[in-house]
Amino acid sequence: MKGLARFALLLLAALFATALIAAMLDLSAPAVDLPGAVAANLAQSGVDHPVTAVLLNFRGYDTLLEVAVLLLALLGILAVSDEGQQAPHAPPGEPVRQTLARFAIPLMILTAGYLLWAGAHRPGGAFQAGVVLAAAAVLLNLARLLPAWTSPGLLLRLGLVGGFLVFLTVAAALLLKGSLLQYPPPWAGALILLIETGLTLSIGLIMTGLFLLLTDRRKSP
Repeated sequence: MKGLARFALLLLAALFATALIAAMLDLSAPAVDLPGAVAANLAQSGVDHPVTAVLLNFRGYDTLLEVAVLLLALLGILAVSDEGQQAPHAPPGEPVRQTLARFAIPLMILTAGYLLWAGAHRPGGAFQAGVVLAAAAVLLNLARLLPAWTSPGLLLRLGLVGGFLVFLTVAAALLLKGSLLQYPPPWAGALILLIETGLTLSIGLIMTGLFLLLTDRRKSP
């Protein structure tokens, strides 16, 4: 019975992959020259990098929903977690691993800060910076310097949703003026930096939580 279910799942996956490939091969030529349109409006976007301009300005609502999906995934894990459960006792960490982690963490934080700053004019931005911060937290957990999460406190929960709330607040304020995430050109750069700073912290905490909460559940009896 299990073998039949596995075969059916593989068959469905193969059919889906075939349909996806066929759809991609059947794509028509784009009706709009998107690279040209982005380049023509880049000066008003508040940033110098076209990817950041698209993600945080021209198609900012896509990025807003992407952050919401990440946050919902973490909230789903929190919803099925045992709030009162104590974290299992972790074995002591290796001194060499802990020493290397302590040396690496400041460099990872510095790298995250650079990626956040660089996102305005070269590859980088909040998602990359947040993932580097999350990797630093995961490294601390693997070195037994940071315990798994069981029940995040109020400040941690505020940090988790803070970036999304900043993004949502800016979107709501602009919507009151009749536009959705269409920044006034003089303020575009500052607003994007504000949003990306909040998102860096929140994305780092969300990605950290996805690992640490799942780690706690794997270790739980």
